[in-house]
Amino acid sequence: MRAFGKSSKLDNVLYDVRGPVVDEAARMEEDGKEILKLNIGNPFPFGFSAPEEVILDMMSNIRNSQGYSDSRGIFSARKAIMQYYQQKNIPNVGMQDIYTGNGVSELISISMQALLNDGDEILIPAPDYPLWTASATLAGGKVVHYICDEQADWYPDIDDIRSKVTDRTKAIVIINPNNPTGALYPDEILEQIVQVARENELIIFSDEIYDRLVMDGLKHTSIASLAPDVFCVTFSGLSKSHMIAGFRVGWMVLSGNKAAAQGYIEGLNMLSNMRLCSNVPAQSVVQTALGGYQSVNEYLVPAGRIYEQREFIYNALKDIPGITVKKPRAAFYIFPKIDTERFHITNDEQFALDFLREKRVLVVNGKGFNWTQPDHFRIVYLPNIRQLEEATGKLKDFLSTYRQK
Repeated sequence: MRAFGKSSKLDNVLYDVRGPVVDEAARMEEDGKEILKLNIGNPFPFGFSAPEEVILDMMSNIRNSQGYSDSRGIFSARKAIMQYYQQKNIPNVGMQDIYTGNGVSELISISMQALLNDGDEILIPAPDYPLWTASATLAGGKVVHYICDEQADWYPDIDDIRSKVTDRTKAIVIINPNNPTGALYPDEILEQIVQVARENELIIFSDEIYDRLVMDGLKHTSIASLAPDVFCVTFSGLSKSHMIAGFRVGWMVLSGNKAAAQGYIEGLNMLSNMRLCSNVPAQSVVQTALGGYQSVNEYLVPAGRIYEQREFIYNALKDIPGITVKKPRAAFYIFPKIDTERFHITNDEQFALDFLREKRVLVVNGKGFNWTQPDHFRIVYLPNIRQLEEATGKLKDFLSTYRQK
């Protein structure tokens, strides 16, 4: 009998945010076990809801959203996005430079497919959001991971970046604010990355999906605003800031030296046209979502839910023997370090499986974010404080006796 296997193009692709440990959790749920899921940044199941005005906009526009739109997106959405980036001081952005997508995920894939030939190199952070590495690999690129330094608040290591640029390097990816670490990069780090890109004529891809989820009075800077002479592609959307991950509303914006990227832009247009358009009903809420009062800000200050959950998870984790952690400044993730010698850990996926099976708590191991050492895992702190207290209590109890076999 002829057997059909997966494509060899998937041999070096991983997406452990929904990988083997998650599959085991699903099997346990089928057996009637309740799992506390700290693995995915999906706000709605944890009691977060979109602003009512956004829901009403979707409902009022649904009848007129039955047909295809322009492949880049409807006028009102792209106009609102253009004005948003004018406020973020990104120069030289017109309506033709904006592409809406079914979430940023779709646009990441398109952006990599349009750029990379077999063997082309692209710099991607470690740890990363794994879709970047997967998409670049599927496009035929060679991913070169640069280190984000935990001892320097998880900022990119500029010397490491410089050491990894070759004549085959086409681009550098930054994720700011960062998933999985929650780091927010200061302007001086961004300026140094721009200088590397400028000197080596690289494209900058900047994933900024959490740019409206910043705490502690800090401010997010779009790297493209610091690089008017460098071709930049900036990604963002409404999934996280407006708690509508299921609506799939994302976009990418081209800026800087577009003259140097005419062939690439032609490729983006071709791939954008091939998928016809993104979700039209979802596009209809962009103008309302980006304009006016931003209710997400209420979550990000003292007494706000995300802020208080961040405070709780940070303090609870650092009090567990064998765990150290850097305080996140943005998004809703934390990436604690585990003392591998103390717990005899050589396989972080096994650690996550053991914790799941014994305590019914689901986390993502660091390898899932292309972190090479078995000493980290990611927690999503969207659950309420009672649930986070339960999870950290179980982790403390689990580690009190755990030694990996």
